[in-house]
Amino acid sequence: MTQPELEGDRNEASNWERLPELALAADREGLASHFDGLSEAERIHDFGRLSAEDRARVLALLDPERAAVLLEAVPDMHAGEAVQELEPAAAADIIEELQSDEGADLLGQLEADAAEAILAEAEPDVAASLRSLLQYPADTAGGLMITEFVAVPESGTAQDVVDHMRAEVEHYADYPVQYVYVVAADGTLRGVLPLRDLLLARRKRPIASLMIRDPISVPALAPLEQVVEVFDRYDFVGMPVVDDAGVLVGVLLREGVDEARVDSAEADALKARGIVGGEELRSLPLLLRSRRRLAWLSINIVLNVIAASVIALAVFLPIISDMSGCSGNQAVAVSLRELTLGVTRPEEILRVLFKESALGL
Repeated sequence: MTQPELEGDRNEASNWERLPELALAADREGLASHFDGLSEAERIHDFGRLSAEDRARVLALLDPERAAVLLEAVPDMHAGEAVQELEPAAAADIIEELQSDEGADLLGQLEADAAEAILAEAEPDVAASLRSLLQYPADTAGGLMITEFVAVPESGTAQDVVDHMRAEVEHYADYPVQYVYVVAADGTLRGVLPLRDLLLARRKRPIASLMIRDPISVPALAPLEQVVEVFDRYDFVGMPVVDDAGVLVGVLLREGVDEARVDSAEADALKARGIVGGEELRSLPLLLRSRRRLAWLSINIVLNVIAASVIALAVFLPIISDMSGCSGNQAVAVSLRELTLGVTRPEEILRVLFKESALGL
């Protein structure tokens, strides 16, 4: 087979229109096969081209594990819109496959009634974990932490901990375990035990003599700036999060903090370019996008009218100049955001960028 033929087959296989076709045909096996044949970038792009109804249909037909992989990759806005359309039981099955912080972030985008309906269908321990995370603001340590961690009493031995982890291997299999956390009977954090030290210790050695006492931790309500500062200071993979009473409530992972730092910087960049209404993609309804942008552009109109009144003969010149610049900045900001997320390809951006800059949409 020639190279052009190979490229043609590849383009056909990754054609986004295949997703709604397979979903409408309720072809679970075909959809799963098509999904497995796509790269992560292709999944993000193709899923982003679908309507909210088609996204929900695709998620409902994929098995929960594949659906969770997809939701972890796509923009939060697309994930939230799709889950909002699912039946609560189907959405609960998918959210149970997500890491706790990802699941909480997803539920946080939904309407309160929809989120509660999904939690009612979830496993009790998963629902309790997600509810505990939802009580914290998203930009705090509590909002960024995960609840998948291993906690053991300080009264045991190294062999007790190893036996416990082996007995619960299915429960801990997906945990990002780097440390074992040692707690008192009331859940208060007493120490941290690196996994390497545990595995190399003599079997009967007490945990209290192995652990690192009084470990560095962060309060659950610590803001993102404080969390970033702590991780910059210490070369930790994870860090325990405690409440006001010192009880261990979760663990912060460095990768999660780094992701939150990038998201915060991107949000600030969008605001600097006039996108002040939150995340914006071209899949949003036109009226909603217009209303969000006009909130910023209207202020510019008022300021420009004041400025233009000083120049009576050129009253419209500063308005036209500044409005076109602001709308152009907004169009460029959305285009860069979509390119970063992978929901739109460069050639698609080029087709619409000039038109949107001219129309201010």
